[in-house]
Amino acid sequence: MCAAARPAEPAALTVEALAGALAGPTERYEKHLVDLRGLYRDADAFEAALATDDGAPVYWVDSSTPDTGRGALTIGLSVLRPGRVGDEFAMTRGHLHAQAEFAELYYGIAGSGVMLLDSVDGESRAVPIAPGVAVHVPGGWVHRSVNVGDELLVTLFAYATEAGQDYGIIERAGGMSQLVVADDAGGWTARPNPDHGGYRA
Repeated sequence: MCAAARPAEPAALTVEALAGALAGPTERYEKHLVDLRGLYRDADAFEAALATDDGAPVYWVDSSTPDTGRGALTIGLSVLRPGRVGDEFAMTRGHLHAQAEFAELYYGIAGSGVMLLDSVDGESRAVPIAPGVAVHVPGGWVHRSVNVGDELLVTLFAYATEAGQDYGIIERAGGMSQLVVADDAGGWTARPNPDHGGYRA
């Protein structure tokens, strides 16, 4: 076998749920509150939250991509701190895969959350995720994680590396079609987002 055809080295990874970390040969990216301007509908509440922000990351992703060729798999850990901005719960930016037909798997490790999903043709789902719950996100669904609990929301994910991500599709649509907000009983509910204008390429 020639050197160019040598397969990638297998990777052993350890999920450290309480620390919200994936130990092993991984890469990390972090998002801070200041990076999320425009994500939450209540701009005044966002600015008030930013004024008292401690500068710590609000969510981060540890991922392992030992190979990038056809058939490669990216796996990782997504960790989202709890909190609210106005009546909306803390959330990730969300995305559709750049190659929209590719699916993704999320598996709950810690905390209490919601996978908010919109199909590009107008369907919407809010699927609870918790430890031991796996959510299969089929191709064609825009998706984001929302932390509706009081602890870190930690999920393990896996997708085909070649799928890529389109992070701008939600912004171009005026946000996802539903907002995950606090209800009167101390829980959460999903309500329509009046700013949502549908998904365009």
